[in-house]
Amino acid sequence: MKQLFLAAGISILVAQTKPIPLSSFDAKAKDLLMRMTLDEKIGQMTQADQMFLKDPSDIETYFLGSILSGGDSDPKEGNSREAWTNLATGIEAHANKTRLRIPLLYGIDAVHGHSNVLGAVIFPHNIGLGATRDAALVEQIGKITAEEVRATGIQWVFAPCVTVPQDIRWGRTYEGFSEDPKLVSELGAAAVRGLQGKGLSDPHAVLACAKHYLGDGGTTFGTGGPGKKVLDQGDTRVDEATLRRLHLQGYLTTVPAGVGTIMPSYNSWNGVKVSGSKHLLTEVLKEEIGFQGFLISDYNAVDQITKDYKTAIGVSINAGMDMVMVPDHYREFIHNLKELVQEGAVPMSRIDDAVTRILRVKFAMGLMDSKPRPSPASFAFGTPEHRAVARQAVRESLVLLKNDHQTLPLAKSVARIDVSGKSADDIGNQCGGWTISWQGKSGATTTGGTTILAALRKAGAKVTSEGANVGIVVIGETPYAEGQGDRAELPLSAEDVAAVKKMRSTGIPVVVILISGRPMILDPILDQADAIVAAWLPGTEGDGVTDVLFGAYKPVGKLSFTWPRQFNFGFGLTY
Repeated sequence: MKQLFLAAGISILVAQTKPIPLSSFDAKAKDLLMRMTLDEKIGQMTQADQMFLKDPSDIETYFLGSILSGGDSDPKEGNSREAWTNLATGIEAHANKTRLRIPLLYGIDAVHGHSNVLGAVIFPHNIGLGATRDAALVEQIGKITAEEVRATGIQWVFAPCVTVPQDIRWGRTYEGFSEDPKLVSELGAAAVRGLQGKGLSDPHAVLACAKHYLGDGGTTFGTGGPGKKVLDQGDTRVDEATLRRLHLQGYLTTVPAGVGTIMPSYNSWNGVKVSGSKHLLTEVLKEEIGFQGFLISDYNAVDQITKDYKTAIGVSINAGMDMVMVPDHYREFIHNLKELVQEGAVPMSRIDDAVTRILRVKFAMGLMDSKPRPSPASFAFGTPEHRAVARQAVRESLVLLKNDHQTLPLAKSVARIDVSGKSADDIGNQCGGWTISWQGKSGATTTGGTTILAALRKAGAKVTSEGANVGIVVIGETPYAEGQGDRAELPLSAEDVAAVKKMRSTGIPVVVILISGRPMILDPILDQADAIVAAWLPGTEGDGVTDVLFGAYKPVGKLSFTWPRQFNFGFGLTY
């Protein structure tokens, strides 16, 4: 049951549909399993990146069970909807040429909308959605994301991220809904319900993937993985009780919500790589919590377990990994895993269990049905209705941090506004990382949408420095993703501080809008600004910002992360 609160303050209980257990498809899965060769089974456990396919026919030769587009693995023709659709349908056609014609799963990161595709609606990153505290909205965003992903022929997304970041210096902080495990568990389950719809067989739904299991948001500073990372892919050094209390909560709700896949994390737990931990993958997740779907490793994550690759494969598979993401060396993986089985190092029972889990998900999705599936062209994509929901998400995510002298909302009669700051007219900065490209990119060429400056003009403001009676400065971070966003400190740039001080020198009231993937150190501008709005990484719909600036809607966002030494968790002013 789910409790809903009506406007009058009356609560009602509404029955939620309980997902069909994936194990109910075991009879079909095991019937197919009995007809499979070892090569076909190992193929189902292998996920290659389309960009690194030595030859598309390798899908048939090695019976590959899945393909992904990771990071910057885009269609050669570009990032249009048509190019993505052609790529996905072309890849799928190869699976139909195999002996058993088992359909493959195409996976992609869609962490704030179908953000690899030009013209898709890009929502606020999770840190902003956490500030909304609005589970129904998060569920609706999941539904829209699923619809737009299906509009390109793809049926699996590596989302939602149910990390619980404990150090905002981590470059993946914005992928987390909150530092609070309770809020993460509520919104993570809502995201799964939205993405997977009425059930995995729903043609408008996609297969979801809760990630990154377990403790990815709790790594110790200075333990980061390869490269210049200081937190990402590091070591989470806590006891098991703390690990469960902080980092397990999102899985205690997404598993009952029916999530079909879970991605183990790069990070270690007290020195042991999670991707090789039988205790965490099998004993806790599968046996204790009852997860019936399959585990998909992160990008080349198995390689990090130990230096000897063949040994690493055996450790991970025996620990409970079901499908392995091996972007470019899938042939080597297949060869080594087959040898491990033949040598008895990986028991056949473990292979059969992994493949059963993969097949039960494919049966549950209806991929094995002979009836035709809807054409990608029949799904809604980038529509005004979808953008309206994203606009709502933007305005609900805004957190008003300061509002001296009732500077906000701006009166409609305030017609002359001086606008400055590097992010005022930059859709790339507004969207952040995981937008068209892996790291994201500043500038207007990333994708369509409405910048904050354009939204101000649409709202009727006269943007000018001549005779302006209020100044708006849009500052903050430029795009980054994963470990490349790890930072030792989080100051505003000298450029941003100078922009605010320059506006202050004009003598007019100053409104600062901060675009960022996490709280920043605001000390240099706190006294320079009359009003400060945390807008996070709002995505393509800048109109949501002006909805609040001009008072059409009151700010309702509450901090989902503590703002160090300045604002407490849950803080947020209103009008």
